[in-house]
This record gives sequence, structure tokens and C-alpha cells, in this order.
Amino acid sequence: MSGSDAPAGAPRLDHDVVVVGSGFGGSVAALRLAEKGYDVLVHEAGRRFADAEHARTSWDLPRYLWAPRLGWFGVQRIHRLPHVLVLAGAGVGGGSLNYANTLYRPPSAFYRSGPWAEVADWERELAPHYDTAERMLGVTTSPFDGPVEQAMRRTAEDMGVGDTFRSVPVGVFLPTPTVPAGRTTADPYFAGAGPARTACTGCGNCMVGCRVGAKNTLVKNYLHLAERAGARIEPLRTVTRVEPLDRDDLTRGWRVSTERTGAPGLGGLRRRRTSVTCRDVVLAAGAWGTQSLLHRMRAEGVLPDLPAALGTLTRTNSEALVGAVADRVPPGVDLTRGLAITSSFHPDADTHVENCRYGAGSDAMGLLATLLVDGGGRSRPLGFVAQAVRHPVRWLRSLGVRGWSRRAVIGLVMQSRDNSLTTSWRRGRLTSAHGHGEPNPTWIPAGHEAVRRLALRLQQTTGVRTRPGGTVVDVLDIPMTAHFLGGCPIGADPATSVLDARQQVHGHPGLHVVDGAAVSANLGVNPSLTITAQAERVFAAWPARTPPSALTQRDGTTPSGQQTTRKVT
Repeated sequence: MSGSDAPAGAPRLDHDVVVVGSGFGGSVAALRLAEKGYDVLVHEAGRRFADAEHARTSWDLPRYLWAPRLGWFGVQRIHRLPHVLVLAGAGVGGGSLNYANTLYRPPSAFYRSGPWAEVADWERELAPHYDTAERMLGVTTSPFDGPVEQAMRRTAEDMGVGDTFRSVPVGVFLPTPTVPAGRTTADPYFAGAGPARTACTGCGNCMVGCRVGAKNTLVKNYLHLAERAGARIEPLRTVTRVEPLDRDDLTRGWRVSTERTGAPGLGGLRRRRTSVTCRDVVLAAGAWGTQSLLHRMRAEGVLPDLPAALGTLTRTNSEALVGAVADRVPPGVDLTRGLAITSSFHPDADTHVENCRYGAGSDAMGLLATLLVDGGGRSRPLGFVAQAVRHPVRWLRSLGVRGWSRRAVIGLVMQSRDNSLTTSWRRGRLTSAHGHGEPNPTWIPAGHEAVRRLALRLQQTTGVRTRPGGTVVDVLDIPMTAHFLGGCPIGADPATSVLDARQQVHGHPGLHVVDGAAVSANLGVNPSLTITAQAERVFAAWPARTPPSALTQRDGTTPSGQQTTRKVT
């Protein structure tokens, strides 16, 4: 099978493969292994959403925020570490439900950073799998060119980098001459094997959950086809334990234990605890979920021999979130029109800035916004207080969130620099310390300059006073990231890495990691396409287990265009 072939006399198991999580890596695992004849079960902690079940705006907190103890099973997770505030996704489809549809390939420097660079020529090896991922996710170019995009272009020109401005690659079903915005048509991607799709209306609410059905979330491609091929997805199941059936012989299989997500803690009946056995476990619970599970299994003595490098090279994509906010809603100018992200530019070789938006009425994230305060050698809390005292009206305006999405443009700043955190397990939760490389940045000067210039350009466009802004956690020197990565670095040496070249845990046959935790360097771009491509590479190498699945067509391929028994060198 995967390299963890069953030994003689192996016990009868419930499944071939259990996949933990249904995001970009987990969904690839589900489809590719089901296509190759494996019995695949996917455990997903979040709920399943039909398009119309997503929140209308971010104020619909039970359907937007993830807080299971409150009975809220929304798409937006928020986690806190001492050195970063993490935004992540939840639900069947993982981060694809609330990500910003943006699907960049990383720069060449990404493939040469860190211990994974010694394992393979990653740029060459991953190239065909990026092609596959782009086809599966329906990558196209954003067509929107409104006041926000024009202000971004002029800002890039002001900074002397106008040649780096571009419209971003996105995974969205856009209108065509025959399918106008808001119209539904038969599957346009997989020769009719996929679900019906509705063309994008440009409402801007991609990061709240697409109610239109235009966003190419994983439930529209990989997971839809995986279920057709026989994979089974169990939503609202939180994995609590992963353990070998025989600690002396890990090739005999694994037991995966789960409980109902968010159930009250009064006994196993309400938690509905269950366990299943399998030959292989694929961890794809997102970098936060996978790291937390592995750290806890080691701390509890369930997997005591996990590599010592677990938690090292944890990345934040060297990110910061800033913004430009008008004092009032600009008359006759709609800043919410478009996709969540539509354009970007590079203020310098290491830094990448994208505009982000929420749709009209989705103002809840404005609660995290405040004055922009530079970092550096002075105290940022004192700097914030000084600004608030000098400009009390400006500070009071920053507290107001009414109409925030209609007067704000978020700046997502990412870098490809070699900085990291090291995570560990302490007092029953994940914690962090500074890691390898330069310190994780608490502010990015090029990003602050860009957002100040962007605010001026928007002010010229709208005629309304527009000011640069930051986040409330920035004031405490805690950056925010939408792309928490790493912690399970790939490498040849178990002393400095967690995963081998096929993303199997060193010394643990049958235990694999294929989510953002396996991204071993800062990309400086949105990571979803890279996570998908890395997973495609892994599962292309697995052999077919049985004759081709029911999805196989006469030409030997599946409707997704994948050869059922394709081998990779």
C-alpha cells in the first residue's frame, strides 16, 4: 500500500485509510485514494454546509464563528499563541470555506529554504502537481478592476514597483457570455461529474462563506468526486486519539478515536465516543489541529517516539494585517464589489501585499481594527496611547464598526523571509517560542508604508478622509496571520525534521501529514495551492489497491482527469 504494507497475520481492520480533516490536503487524500480503490473514511470536526446555510453576514455569529462550546459551528476559527493570533477555517471543506480564493504559486526561493531543500528538487517535482491542482480548483484570473484595484495599482506605482502589480489567480466560477452572474448551470469543470454551479455575483463575501455557489470550495471538486468514488465523510467528529494497534510493530495498523464535536462533558454517551481501526492515518487537520494532536499524543505517552523536531519551523507566512478605513461610507463608490482578494503587488523582493474585502454588512471583523502604530525600538502600547491622546476623534472613529466593510480595505502583507516559531505542548494547550532564523516580525515596515499610501489613494478616489489602520493585537506586538503553517518539516534527517520525502512521519509507518503543517518554509503568497500540490504529489505515488473505482472512464482516467494508477518518480 503506502509503504506500510500489512504484515502476515495482520488483524482485520475497519478501513484502509482514515483521513483527519477535509481541507486542501485531506480532500486530495480522500479523492485520490478512493479513486485507487482504498476504503477511505474522513473525520471532520466541523459541520457540513449547503451554500444557502452559510452566514449572510459575519454578524450571524453561530454560522460564522467557530465556538463549539457555545454551539457555534461556523467557518471562522480564531486561535491564540503568545506570538501570533491565528485565523483558520472549519467545516467540511476546511479552509476553502472561508479562504479568499487566491491560488498563487510561490517564488523560487520557497523551494530552497530549510531542510526540505536537501530532499528533492521541489520546484521541478511539484510543477506537474501544481498543474493538476490548478485544474481541479478551477484557477482563473480575477476580472475586477474597480476603485480598490485602481488604488492598489497607483500605490504600487507610487512605491516604484508598478511593474509588480497584477490581478490575482482565483478559484471561482466567474460569469461568461452564456452564464451571467447569478445564473446556475450544469457542472462546467468535470465533464458533468461535478455539482451544478452558479456564476459569481461579486458580492465580496467569500470569506464569510459563499452562499451563491460560485466559489470553488473543496466540496465543489475534490470532496464531491471523492464521495462519488466511495469515500465517506463524517462531519462533527473531533479526533481525540491516534495510536498504534501494536507499539512494537506499527505496520499492524492504527486506532483513531473520536467524539462528537462540542458535546457537553458529562459522560461518554452525550459525547458519542467511537473508534475505528485502519492501516494508514492521514493527518490533515490544518497546521493548528495536526500539531495540537501530535503534541498531545506525545505528551500523553501515546506516541512517545515522535521526532524531536515536532513544532520546529512553525511559520506564520511572515504576515501582518493592516487596513485603510474611510471616516464614512463613500457616496457612489462600492468598496465591497468584487472577490475577497483581487489584486496584489510587491513593495520589495521579500514582501507581498494583497487587498482584501468583506461583503456589505459583514462588519464583525472591524472589531479587531484600530489605529496604525509602528513597531521598532519604542513601546507600541505607549505609542498607541500617545496617538489616541493626540487624535481622540480619530481613535473614537476607529471604534465604530457600522458600515465598516463598505468603507474599509484590508491589506494582507506576506513575506518569504526565513523566520519561524517553535511550538510545544504546555498545560494542555499549544504554546510558542521564537524559533530558527530571524525573529518572527511583529510589524512589517514595507506593509505600513504601503497601507499609508493606499489610504491616500483611496481618499483621492472616494473624496472621503481615509486613514491607515492596524489591529488591536498589533498594539501588543502580536501579529495576526491567516496562514499558520509548518511544525512538521520535511527532511532527510529525523533529528531536524518530522516527515520524510513522502510526508510520512519518521519512524512511524502508516502515519502521514499532508496539510499546512508540512509546508516547510514561508511562501510569501497564499499557501492553499501549494498544500494541494504537495498532497497531489504524495498520493500520486501510492499504488492502486484494487481494480479501478466506479468513477473510472473507458480511457483509464477519472472525471477529475487523473490516471487511476499513475506512478511518480
